[in-house]
Amino acid sequence: MSFPDLLPRFSGWIGDVRGKLSPNHPLAKTVWFRVGGPAQLYFEPADEADLALFLKNLPTEIKVTVIGLGSNLLIRDGGIDGVVIKLPAKAFGRVEVLEGNRVRAGAGLPDVKIATAAAKAGIDGLAFFRGIPGAVGGALYMNAGCYGTEAKERVVSLRGVTRDGEIIELTNADMAYQYRKSNGPEGVVFTSAVFEGLSGDSEDILTKMREITERRESTQPTNTRTGGSTFKNPDGQSAWKLVDEAGCRGLRIGDAQVSEMHTNFLVNLDAASAYEIETLGETVRARVRQTHGVELVWEIRRMGHFAPGREVKEFLDGDVFAGVA
Repeated sequence: MSFPDLLPRFSGWIGDVRGKLSPNHPLAKTVWFRVGGPAQLYFEPADEADLALFLKNLPTEIKVTVIGLGSNLLIRDGGIDGVVIKLPAKAFGRVEVLEGNRVRAGAGLPDVKIATAAAKAGIDGLAFFRGIPGAVGGALYMNAGCYGTEAKERVVSLRGVTRDGEIIELTNADMAYQYRKSNGPEGVVFTSAVFEGLSGDSEDILTKMREITERRESTQPTNTRTGGSTFKNPDGQSAWKLVDEAGCRGLRIGDAQVSEMHTNFLVNLDAASAYEIETLGETVRARVRQTHGVELVWEIRRMGHFAPGREVKEFLDGDVFAGVA
């Protein structure tokens, strides 16, 4: 599937943009699942000013979608219309240690690198980022967390660019964070943030990070094509346990499978499509609702268009077992 080329519409100003612009850019290689259709127009800004210039001139009717490292993202097979923005680590991946046990990190910085920088500086409280396989921008947007700590507990301030190209500063309170969700100003592309930790011992923090790594590798399907935690934990319950008790461990549709190691992970065994992965997820949701009366909520961000004739309905409209191995 391909989209009409947007670039000819921008002939009056697009020459001033310094970043990478690519029409009908394949997105599958940018997400961990390795599935999905193209972006109508893919944009990697050269820096914050370049991003602001682009957004200021981009017609308001054109949709903007921002993606990070793709560790918690499912792009549907029909692709994404409008503009897809990805902040490259080269321009948005800087990390700086500040006074007062604070760290400033670019939105394109992998989470593990902010944890490492803080540990080496003797700043405790940010080691949990070692267990989040994404980038800072995604952590800010989704209030990512693990092992008892969430991003909202450490965010002091954020910097971003609005849809009309204005560079703004936000506070933690402006984001109105909730579990795995932010409620900040709509359309802002986060470019950096300041986090605050506690005074600590570098060796102790690095040891804690190693323990987090070992725990992840022993309990989760790392180094595989997955999208991280699939469903949010319902209040007082664990999603993985509900999925397991509903008989979904190892459940498979085509090359999409519920992980044998951790049942809140879906994996692409080889050549799964986004359709197969999402259908599997909705099958799991249907079985959990049927078994426990609990409606699991997707934590993975699903975006884009379905391929023609390959639409996935919520809970499969009760058709739980059709075509499922």
